[in-house]
Amino acid sequence: MKLPAYGGQALIEGVLMRGSKVLAAAYREPSGEIKVETEELSGIYTSRLVKIPFLRGLVILCDAIGLGTKYITKSANIQTGEDEKIEGPAMAATIALSFALAIGLFFLLPTGIAALFQNWLDFSPFTANFLEGIIRLVLVILYIWLVGKAKDIRRVFTYHGAEHKTINAFEAGANLIPSEVKKYSLHHPRCGTGFILILVIFSILLFSAIGPLPNLLIRLLSRVVLLPFLVMLAYEYMRFTANHLDNKFLRILSLPGLAMQKLTTVEPPEDVLEVAICAFTTMYSLENKKADNESKT
Repeated sequence: MKLPAYGGQALIEGVLMRGSKVLAAAYREPSGEIKVETEELSGIYTSRLVKIPFLRGLVILCDAIGLGTKYITKSANIQTGEDEKIEGPAMAATIALSFALAIGLFFLLPTGIAALFQNWLDFSPFTANFLEGIIRLVLVILYIWLVGKAKDIRRVFTYHGAEHKTINAFEAGANLIPSEVKKYSLHHPRCGTGFILILVIFSILLFSAIGPLPNLLIRLLSRVVLLPFLVMLAYEYMRFTANHLDNKFLRILSLPGLAMQKLTTVEPPEDVLEVAICAFTTMYSLENKKADNESKT
């Protein structure tokens, strides 16, 4: 029987676990107690859009970023004792700014640098586009590595590792207690870190195949316009490989994404595993309860 594709996200001293109908976020409060919040998923998650191949990747990613921003803010508030809220226009502006900065740093900047080298060394368009992709890959890896050096971010990475271990343990049919969950892998084939690597690799292939463009402005615009297509393609690829890891060839193809996760996961102690397990078991229980209620109606 095929298991549901549960996913999650590390928070500040917490973990969010998301099912198809419900999400649960568990946080370790400064007092040491675990606080749990739940939310029924509606809107995009219950629409037909999430079932349309390719389009679903773009829709789910955008909505997941919104949920992630919301719950990261909540987790930060718990640790600081403040009550800052990011919702409505403020959340939309925050997400838009984050997207703009990411596109500028990881897509437009490499294009500009490659164009300079092309003019300076008279590279062919193919070579320049390939160089652009390599620069993009190096920037992404360097950025993640540098960010991971910060003590607070490294702590978040322990919760990322706990999220992966918990889902891996569930998918293996293990007992969800810290002593058992800690035996499982830090890495998971549906991880967002692996998705980023797939996205970058696909950008290298696509932009290298495009060939020459009239000028730098058109080249820059093409990177922005084609980004949604890359997101959709990368999502479908990750989804397909994650669902067919019994195939040796696809398992080999998934290895770079799994290796990339070494930059964003840290072995969690048992108290961190407890938080991830609490988030998952709460979500799983509510998912089953909601499914039972729907089957009776």
